[in-house]
Amino acid sequence: MALDDELLNRITWKIPNALALIGSRAGDERNAMTASWITQLSMEPVLIGVSVDNSAITHRLIADGGSFTVNLWDANDTRVFVKFSKPALDDGSTLNGRAVRGATTGAPVFDEAPAWMDCAVRHRLDLGTHTLFVGEVVDAAIHNDEARAASMSDTRMKYGGVKRH
Repeated sequence: MALDDELLNRITWKIPNALALIGSRAGDERNAMTASWITQLSMEPVLIGVSVDNSAITHRLIADGGSFTVNLWDANDTRVFVKFSKPALDDGSTLNGRAVRGATTGAPVFDEAPAWMDCAVRHRLDLGTHTLFVGEVVDAAIHNDEARAASMSDTRMKYGGVKRH
């Protein structure tokens, strides 16, 4: 029995997902993108997994640069995620007008992020339309411990389910 695409979409959209900006860099090229497929995978070492669309600029930059950042964002300020659903404009000190600096690995960290993790890629797994990048946390900070990190349920955004053609 074939599953209905709309049913799969509706069900997968109910999975609670964090929402963050994933920073990436290879050479002088930087980007950040909105992502919701993010999870912790191990405690020793602390490993974070991000699943990135194979056609995304961020995919190429993580693969070539060997690192990524996870920039958690305040749930009360989710408009930022719309701006990063397309490739970011990099003027050297900002991405899409938001101040960034290089983390330990060189990947961009946002000054406004209440918390962030800098991850060095340890594994990558091709999973079809997406690649799971597994990064070891090599640096991290919390700038606002009171902020609640954003999740998909804080927005009207939907991601997952069946690929639309």
